Amino acid sequence: MKKILVLLILTVAFVSCNQQKNAEFVINGNAKGVANGVRVQLAEIDAKGQQIIKDSAVVKDEKFIIKGAVDEPSIYFLSADSSPGNVVFMLENSDIAINFNKDIPMESEVTGSESNKSYENFQNGMMAFKEEGEAIMAKFRELGQQPAPETRDSIGRAMEALRDRQRAYPLQFVQENNNSFFSLNLIQLESSRAGFDILKYKEAFERFPEELKASKRGQLVKQKLDELYKEYEKTAYLEIGKIAPNFESQTPSGERVSLNDLKGKVTIIDFWAAWCGPCRRENPNVVKIYEQYHDKGLEIIGVSLDGAPNQKDPKKAWLDAIEKDGLKWNHVSSLMYFNDPVAKQYNITSIPATYILDEEGKIVAKNLRGFALERKLRQLFDNNN
Repeated sequence: MKKILVLLILTVAFVSCNQQKNAEFVINGNAKGVANGVRVQLAEIDAKGQQIIKDSAVVKDEKFIIKGAVDEPSIYFLSADSSPGNVVFMLENSDIAINFNKDIPMESEVTGSESNKSYENFQNGMMAFKEEGEAIMAKFRELGQQPAPETRDSIGRAMEALRDRQRAYPLQFVQENNNSFFSLNLIQLESSRAGFDILKYKEAFERFPEELKASKRGQLVKQKLDELYKEYEKTAYLEIGKIAPNFESQTPSGERVSLNDLKGKVTIIDFWAAWCGPCRRENPNVVKIYEQYHDKGLEIIGVSLDGAPNQKDPKKAWLDAIEKDGLKWNHVSSLMYFNDPVAKQYNITSIPATYILDEEGKIVAKNLRGFALERKLRQLFDNNN
């Protein structure tokens, strides 16, 4: 009996020691080449996606130590005043070693954090996309300054397909790794990006284990997803598969044109403005697409968001841009900047923005540019033949 009691006491003592050991984190940093006195900062992402500095240390003899405790594993950022960029890693209560790369902090080596392995797996996947893109571009450079148009277009399509897979990768990772604190952090990071698919991420989150959903990070993610879903419900009528709502607006000559006037045609609704640099840079591509597909039934209606506060004569700027860029399709505008009624109806908060409609007026794609836009139109017209 005494032996059993001794064993129990020893077991409790061992567990207590283990709990105490894991009650905090200790970051031992090796900062080769970093001068004495340089401050290293540890930051966390708050609920709004902003970095908040939690602690710091001063480098001495190319080393630094930061101690503390976290409630649960979470993404943290480590930076040094003398270096550009951050070390991004999953911080947990354990002994963590960081070999700080002063020239490229994001390539620093982090060991000792089990939850960081999931983040590293994600980063390896992203690196694979980068390497594939570099290989495609290297092939493009080998072709010289004037490759054949069909070869250039083929490489462009390959790059666009790669970007599509890269954009889809975070959601795929979350779906396949739903027993990970990093995946919770990844949802939170992605939720602030344009094109965030609230329905698919919400469905993925629901499949997380209950203990993760009930965690502090899980609750923050749920709150964010609930907020985004409420916003989604307000504009669900603009989702892919819905019939695009009709609108009517004024042409440069003062006539009234409606979207329904173009019914029966594959149509691009193009939100742009004379003052919008990215819009103007995309216009040559849109002109090329219009010339290629207009005879097959493509129509475009450009909705200008000119009327910015700093425009002295927004109508002149609008008309000059139409002429200079060679935009030979339908144009409308109320010259009310982002208060344009059509822009509000279509929930436009930034430009360029596009909606692509099939012959039935159904939304089949949004915000496509470059080769992605050309590829979608090719699919639509190939299906019609």
